[in-house]
Amino acid sequence: MTPENSSTPEADLDAALDALANVADPEVDAAVEDALDIDSVDEAEAAANAIVDEESTEEGAADEAAESAVDPYKAFKKELRRLPGKWFVIHTYAGYERKVKSNLWNRREVMGAVDDIYEIQVPMEEVMEVKNGQRKMVTRVRIPGYVLVRMNLTESTWSVVRHTPGVTGFVGNAHNPVPLRLNEAFEMLKSTVELEPAATAKGKAPATAVAQGQVEIDFEIGETITIKSGSFEGLPGTISEINPAAGKLTVLVSLFERETPVELGFDQVTKMV
Repeated sequence: MTPENSSTPEADLDAALDALANVADPEVDAAVEDALDIDSVDEAEAAANAIVDEESTEEGAADEAAESAVDPYKAFKKELRRLPGKWFVIHTYAGYERKVKSNLWNRREVMGAVDDIYEIQVPMEEVMEVKNGQRKMVTRVRIPGYVLVRMNLTESTWSVVRHTPGVTGFVGNAHNPVPLRLNEAFEMLKSTVELEPAATAKGKAPATAVAQGQVEIDFEIGETITIKSGSFEGLPGTISEINPAAGKLTVLVSLFERETPVELGFDQVTKMV
């Protein structure tokens, strides 16, 4: 006699097939039909688990893609991690950054280093400047005197880079330079990420949220503010430049009867009452 709480192999197989048939996905009907020919409980359970695992993997990939689409900086950092080579920083003569980029790009081809020197970047930024009383957005080199190169470091590539006209050397150990860490490369290159354009009010900087601070810009060129922290705390100043990407203001402060430009964060100033 079979105990009341025990089950037969046939009953277990039927239960496993029922679980497989109840997987909620119209695309697995064929798999369910194939399962009707399964002869063991293990095979039926394995088939059901395989379908569920596939669904979970697809859902996870979709969630990851959606998250990257929402946060372009996260997507960019993920891409940096996957790219071949390492990022190195080289010194250049001031004002020669873009010329060095062009020269090095040409030399990598002439010197046969195409397979080891992958990318050359001169990070740029847009800032608001006032010249002759006129406000205008200008593009300038974000880190003057430096160029970033993604490459495999070998004696050959070191020589190609080091002897490029305008290059004065690698940052750090000149003969055995150390590559940037991922976070360092990200911080130096994130200005190259293309963001959705924001509406710009007349006479004001774009009201975008600054990355990693999510600070709303509410300042104007020519506006008088009070410095609330730092070495110049308590002094008034006039805003001459606004850098939305970096979350910085250039403020003209009167010292010894001369206007001195001071770079401050948005949180270091307050509007005049």
